[in-house]
Formats: sequence, structure tokens, C-alpha cells
Amino acid sequence: MRADARKNRDHLLAVAGTAITEQGVDVSLRDIARRADVGLATLLRHFPTREALLDALLRTSFDELTAEADALETSSSPDDALVSWLRDCVAWTTEYRGAIALMAAAIEDTESALHTSCVTLRAAGARLLTRAQAAGTARTDIDGADLFALVTALAWLGDQRSLAPRAGHLFDVVASAILTSTASGGAEGERRPAHP
Repeated sequence: MRADARKNRDHLLAVAGTAITEQGVDVSLRDIARRADVGLATLLRHFPTREALLDALLRTSFDELTAEADALETSSSPDDALVSWLRDCVAWTTEYRGAIALMAAAIEDTESALHTSCVTLRAAGARLLTRAQAAGTARTDIDGADLFALVTALAWLGDQRSLAPRAGHLFDVVASAILTSTASGGAEGERRPAHP
């Protein structure tokens, strides 16, 4: 990519990031183009769909969360690694209001621009979960898909203004339910493999 094209693309991403932070992922693409002082056709030339724009915007964060999971596997106890990554993942997903709904849909939609990034992120969490299960510190009746669904649910709470003040407390409740060492009664079911 030529330097000027890269500069234009980076400018569009910066403007889109601000617009989405302020208004959520449903912000008008025309509004993003207007804020960036370009035509809609220029925006669509760089990012043909809303999901393509969101994927480009979130790719660095996806990569950072995946790298964090890798680092936590070797630097923290299995239960601490799982909860720490889960907390960071939920916190990150609430940065862009409404993004979590698109991410949840993208997991099953192989045509989505977000699909690969979301599947990679889910696999990173699944590895941490499997490690904690193998150590006996996480319940074995959940898998990577369940963990991603919990991230989705917790992020949704953060998106709701009336519920956001409860999000931290409810995160702790969910985390303690995942970990057998802190869950009341440690209700475990039959082990299912944690798939990505």
C-alpha cells in the first residue's frame, strides 16, 4: 500500500474509532465519511462493509488479547490467567458500544469480515479454559463456545446504562461460578472438550 493510501486509511480508522466510541457501531457510515472529510465512496473503497471497517479498527485489540492469552499461559496460574484474560476481554469489548453483538454473530458467519478474528479470540480463551480445567480449577461442563458466550453476556451488561454499575459485581459472580475453587458447591458436569 502506498504511503498516501496508508495515511488516508489510518485517518479513516481514527475518525471511525471516535465516532463508534461516541455513538456505537450503528453510527452512519456516511457520518464517518463526513467527519473524515471524504466522500462515502472513498470510505467504501477502503472498507466495503461496516464489518470490514470494524475488523480493521479492532484487529490490533484482537491481536493484543490473543497475545495476552499466550503470555498468561506461561506467566500465571491457570485460574488467575483465565480470570485475568476474561476480565480484559470483557473490558475491551465494552469500549465500542454494540460491537459485541456483531462479534457474536460473526462467530457463526464464515462470510463475516469479523469471523476469523472472533474465532481466533475464542480459541485463545478456550486454551486458557482447558488449562484451568486440566489443573482442576475450572468447571468442566463448559467449553470455549460457552466462555465466549459469557464474554458476550458480560459485555452486553456493560453496554446497558442502567446495568453498567452492576457489571463489575456480576463479572465476579460469573468468574467465581467458572472456577471450582471458589464456586459454591463447585457444580461440575460431564467434561466437554473446550473447542475454539
